[in-house]
Amino acid sequence: MPGSPQILKAEVIDRQESIYTLQFSFSGNFESLLYRIGNVPLPPYIKRSRGEDDGRDRKSYQTVYASQKGAAAAPTAGLHFTQRLLEKVQEKGVRIVAITLHVSYGTFLPVRATDIRKHNIHSEWFHIPAETADKINRAKVNGSRIVAVGTTCTRALEFAADDRGHVARGSGNCDLFIYPGYRFKVVDAMITNFHLPRSTLLMLVCALAGRDKVLNAYQEAIKTGYRFYSYGDAMLIV
Repeated sequence: MPGSPQILKAEVIDRQESIYTLQFSFSGNFESLLYRIGNVPLPPYIKRSRGEDDGRDRKSYQTVYASQKGAAAAPTAGLHFTQRLLEKVQEKGVRIVAITLHVSYGTFLPVRATDIRKHNIHSEWFHIPAETADKINRAKVNGSRIVAVGTTCTRALEFAADDRGHVARGSGNCDLFIYPGYRFKVVDAMITNFHLPRSTLLMLVCALAGRDKVLNAYQEAIKTGYRFYSYGDAMLIV
C-alpha cells in the first residue's frame, strides 16, 4: 500500500566462531538506509547520544584521500593527515602513492589463541594500481625507504610482494598474519596508531619494531596519557 512503512529484516545465514553473516531484506534503497541508521565506530572516550552526530563524525572518520566505498572502518593511521600536511610532506621530496584498502570487521577481533600461530587471521580486500606498484618497485631499486601509513597498508604491500620485495599490481584478499619473526620484504618504516592488547595489529607493530621497544613505548604512552583506538595518537617506526 502507498505510504506503508518499509520493513528491514535480517537473517543469520552463517556463523564462524564469534562472526555472524547476515542476509538483509529491504524493499527500499538499502545503502541509503545504512547511512541513515548506521553509527560511526567511535572510541569510548568520545561520547555521543543517539542521533547526536550531525554529520561531522562521518566526515572526520575518513582519511582526506578516501575515494571508494566498501570498508567497515577507516584505515585510521591516515586520519592524522590533512591535505596541507600531505602537501608539506611532498614539498620535502617525499613521493606519495595510493592503494585502496577495505578494512574489515576482523581488525577489531582480539587474538584468543594461546599459540598465536593458531589464530585465524581475517582477510581484507585491497587494490594496488599499476602506477603505485611501479613507483614502489623503482624506489626499492634506488634504495629509497618505503613508509607505509597503517597496518592494513603494510599487510597489503607485504602480501602483494614476492620474495625479492617486488610488488605486483592488482586486487586481492589479504590474509597475511604478521607477527614477530616475520621478515619484511617491502616496508621499511610505518606510521601507526597505538593499538589494543592481544590484537593482530600490535603483533604486526612488534614484528617491525621489536617487542621490547614497542612495549616500552606503550608504557610511556600509558604513563603520559596518550590516546588509543581510532582517534588515538600515532607513532612513526623507523
